[in-house]
Amino acid sequence: MHYWFDGRALTVSAGRLALFWGMIPHQVTDIAEPTRFVVLYVPMTAFLGLPALSRLREAIFRGAVVEALDIRSWDRDIFLRWREELLSGDPQIEQIVRDELTARIRRLDREGWHDLREVAPLAAAGLSHDTERALHVERMARFIGEKGLEPIAVEDVAKAAGLHPNYAMALYKRAVGLTIKQSITRHRLDTAQSMLIGTDLPVATIAFDCGFGSLSRFYEAFEQRFQTSPAAFRQRFNRAVA
Repeated sequence: MHYWFDGRALTVSAGRLALFWGMIPHQVTDIAEPTRFVVLYVPMTAFLGLPALSRLREAIFRGAVVEALDIRSWDRDIFLRWREELLSGDPQIEQIVRDELTARIRRLDREGWHDLREVAPLAAAGLSHDTERALHVERMARFIGEKGLEPIAVEDVAKAAGLHPNYAMALYKRAVGLTIKQSITRHRLDTAQSMLIGTDLPVATIAFDCGFGSLSRFYEAFEQRFQTSPAAFRQRFNRAVA
């Protein structure tokens, strides 16, 4: 698979395992036939569970395209199985898959990886004119990832990239498909979801720790995103792992 990833052209070879943060601008530019691939979205808990000084966690949020150095013979089959099980609609099976996927990432962190971006050339001329804009979007996405739980606004995100807010909003929406405000809210909700799973903190504490100014706004946003209340989500998760 050939990718345009944040202004660089890189290739994921057959039989390899790659991991990157989806908020970084990227696009598949070519696929060698008859390639088949599996894409799984990793829950934030998989990264929050890594040690604070983990090189892998730091690299992902820095915008690395991490490729595992050690590929197991069963990786292909297990990824295909995970895909089928995640589509089954069984919440208990889904939780088992999350746990197994998190364990695979922890193995990747321990067994070694490299960053494909470090050896990737700048994108071909047809895409290189977007490089500067892509760098702006990356700076904004990284700022949201690092500061999104604090009381930040669109103006703060734009300033981090050295842009006028109006231009920043248009550029970001075009590249990511979400507005800056939507991305901030999504980051807060994903973090809140992880905290509901990984801690016993009261829902109100989680809401405010994740940057929501009011409990009612948190409930509204959470239910809109996950189609359930925070308390019901936590209860369902606890039942699934019991």
